[in-house]
Amino acid sequence: MNGHKGGFMRTWSGAPRIAALALGALATVIVTVGCGKLSELQAQKAFKDANAAYQQQDYKKAAGLYEEAVEANPDLAPAYFFLGNSYDNQWKPSKKGDPANDALLTKAVAAYQKGAEKLAASDKPEDRKIGKLALQYLVQAYNADRLNDPAKAEPVVQRMIQLDPSDPDNYFALAKIYEDVGVYDEAEKVLLMAKTAKPSDPSVYMQLAGYYDRQGNFEKKIQAAEERAQHEPNNPEAYYTVATFYWDEAYRDPRLKESDKRAYVDKGIQAIDHALMIKADYAEALVYKNLLLRLEANLEKDPAKQQQLLKQADQLRDKAQEIRKAKAAGASN
Repeated sequence: MNGHKGGFMRTWSGAPRIAALALGALATVIVTVGCGKLSELQAQKAFKDANAAYQQQDYKKAAGLYEEAVEANPDLAPAYFFLGNSYDNQWKPSKKGDPANDALLTKAVAAYQKGAEKLAASDKPEDRKIGKLALQYLVQAYNADRLNDPAKAEPVVQRMIQLDPSDPDNYFALAKIYEDVGVYDEAEKVLLMAKTAKPSDPSVYMQLAGYYDRQGNFEKKIQAAEERAQHEPNNPEAYYTVATFYWDEAYRDPRLKESDKRAYVDKGIQAIDHALMIKADYAEALVYKNLLLRLEANLEKDPAKQQQLLKQADQLRDKAQEIRKAKAAGASN
């Protein structure tokens, strides 16, 4: 993560001119404005120095300077995110359980929370972007390998969804929280909400496919992958992925009937042919068509047809190797 560049220096006007009869009041105003200006300048200097330390990955020094910046100016909202991240980067997984080490993560969480609160409602796009990062890092801090507190992560992600209901990443994060604690129905529900929020996003369908794969539900897994291909009709990788799913299921699931294996092989070949129609020199697709044809040969009863399929598979394998060699030679020139 790169440090935030540049400061947030304000331009201040001079003290207002007051009539001679109000000299006492003027003195008060000068003291007040002067102190405010001084604090502002101190905050900006500390913030600038902190950013330099952060970019040098001197997170201990950066944290101290960010603390100075927010103490001098509590409204310097972006500093809270970098303060949290400076503590976060000092925390070491290998020392989890050590009070001093764990205190760093606790400080990071507090800073992330404050930063998110201040930045999320900002009218500046750059501030809202940093606020979103603060929320994302806050969720990560509650992961099982860190604070291990999904109950606290859930409302944070819910807040992220409220702030940007069109961003599928927020739904993915919430679904992961539910899946990690075994609330599978809620995890699926949230992933389907992501699909509704952004049906044209290919990542939605791959997240669903991954979830169904972990649940051992091939029918829903392949349905998600095929829906993704429908939304990306010109992407050969989408059809290639469908084909790999069919091959994997036909090859690895011992419970499948022979008729189901044949059906999966046929659908896999159809998908891989679609990928090769879009990109003829797609080496990975050629390799998988080779594998699908070998699987089809294993299911074939006619020896002549079986040999024909194996010969075709060998040709595809050799073609894939030639393409890879040509690409490697071209890259080395």
